Amino acid sequence: MKACEGKLGRVFIIRLEDGDVVPECIERFAEEHGVAVGQVILVGGVGDGEVVVGPLSSEEMPPQPMLLPIDGVHEVLGVGVLAPDEDGKPVLHIHGALGRSGQTMSGCLRPGGCLRPGVTTWLVGEVILYEILGANAARVRDEASGFDLLEPGAAQKTF
Repeated sequence: MKACEGKLGRVFIIRLEDGDVVPECIERFAEEHGVAVGQVILVGGVGDGEVVVGPLSSEEMPPQPMLLPIDGVHEVLGVGVLAPDEDGKPVLHIHGALGRSGQTMSGCLRPGGCLRPGVTTWLVGEVILYEILGANAARVRDEASGFDLLEPGAAQKTF
């Protein structure tokens, strides 16, 4: 286990609008407002995109993502961690539970294990972004998995 400590900074209330792409719009907001590390809570609707629902094989490295399309408008509840990449840009890793017509799907809202394009907001998405100050954390490329993994205690570049 790796850990670091921080303190709660600013709290932002954000309304995503129809067609906004998660996580891109939240990352852009964080960069524009100087938020390097934070926690994100998302509620609302999504209507397009794909969700990573696991690797095709747990034995293969780097893993190939198993993607499921979002077939129609779904309710969404998501939680994520925002941390800067090796270039200092904020990157959001967010997972969510999506529901429609009594069926639920959960997974990463950033298809391909952190590849674009993400999922599209339907009508409205409500986000609370909690800024975490003083937490030296960054996303560092793991060569074996190909993922940018959260590294608590890693020095951050500023953007």
